[in-house]
Amino acid sequence: MAVNLSAPSADSLHPVAGVRIGVAEAGIRKANRKDLTVFLLDAGAAVAGVFTSNRFCAAPVQVCREHLAHGDIRALVINTGNANAGTGEDGLVRARATCIAAAQQLDLAPEQVLPFSTGVIMEPLPLDRIQAGLPAAFADAQPGHWLRAAEGIMTTDTLPKAFSRQVQVEGVTVTITGISKGAGMIRPNMATMLGFLATDACVAASLLPGLAFELAEGSFNRVTVDGDTSTNDSFVVVATNKARHAPITSLASPSGRVLKEAMLEVARLLAQAIVRDGEGATKFITVRVEGGATVEECRKVAYAIAHSPLVKTAFFASDPNLGRILAAVGYAGITDLDPAGVDLYLDDVHVALRGGRNPAYREEDGQRVMKQPEITVRVVLGRGSAVDQVWTCDFSHEYVTINADYRS
Repeated sequence: MAVNLSAPSADSLHPVAGVRIGVAEAGIRKANRKDLTVFLLDAGAAVAGVFTSNRFCAAPVQVCREHLAHGDIRALVINTGNANAGTGEDGLVRARATCIAAAQQLDLAPEQVLPFSTGVIMEPLPLDRIQAGLPAAFADAQPGHWLRAAEGIMTTDTLPKAFSRQVQVEGVTVTITGISKGAGMIRPNMATMLGFLATDACVAASLLPGLAFELAEGSFNRVTVDGDTSTNDSFVVVATNKARHAPITSLASPSGRVLKEAMLEVARLLAQAIVRDGEGATKFITVRVEGGATVEECRKVAYAIAHSPLVKTAFFASDPNLGRILAAVGYAGITDLDPAGVDLYLDDVHVALRGGRNPAYREEDGQRVMKQPEITVRVVLGRGSAVDQVWTCDFSHEYVTINADYRS
């Protein structure tokens, strides 16, 4: 069960002017489930993406990168049930054929379509089912179908993930709405997921690639479930330029800062929802590292803790096994770290002082915190003023069950 996460309601998700969404049941892997989703973008929309760093990246990721270089993206096609990864040249042919099929029905060039796939790796993409399902998806396209889209991109997720915000930019109401999917194979660079975030704000197209990167760095690149980086990770940002305000030409401007902060809030909610719905998760854990010499070393320590199976199983058991956390700090890769400068907290409980057990620490206080569904691990390195944090979850018996049975 997801940790303090509930399914969104359709009326909480604001439509974004210039975006229509359609969903169909194409039977890509299993019958009677939403598994084919299309986004249709009005002319004038700006689009950018951030993708997996996995060298075994999936065919749709490769095609997306190619098509984004051409610009003027007008449609996204997303399938679940099959990742079209580890499929070689045949996978590229099928990903491109998906774009061709969509383009023909929309009177577009194939380069104006971005394909996305998620699901089982190393199986041929059932192109015929996607082609047959596209007309129904296009016919279903409506501005208010964000919840249907969140449901349509799910794989092992237990809940759809979608959030929406509205802010004022120069006195004009601007909408930001996004969806994501992901529950396992979650690690940054990118986090293993699909994410789609759209706004009707007027933003110079040249700003979109940098904005997408900054949003990913502050959200999806700060989460981990199991430390695995997938083949299909994709995060796409769309600005439809439909809002009636002067175009934003600098993210450092007052309007740019307001918009970026609101978009970052939605991106973080989407990223945290993936962790809250991590496969078998029972705890949502914030790992915050303070007092580092650099942000990079803070992040190293945070991920050493968040990736550790021993730490994560201790959280599942509600066991304040402090040695596992301190050991992770020690092997994070800071070669000149002085353990005597390190303090450790579980929420408000000061458990380690100057590298050793705090004399005032009581085991029952640590157990009290560890039994909570949400926990903050705070490490103070005593080396400087840098700070960073990541979000993770525990490892449960259910995680093993889900992943042992995934292909069946």
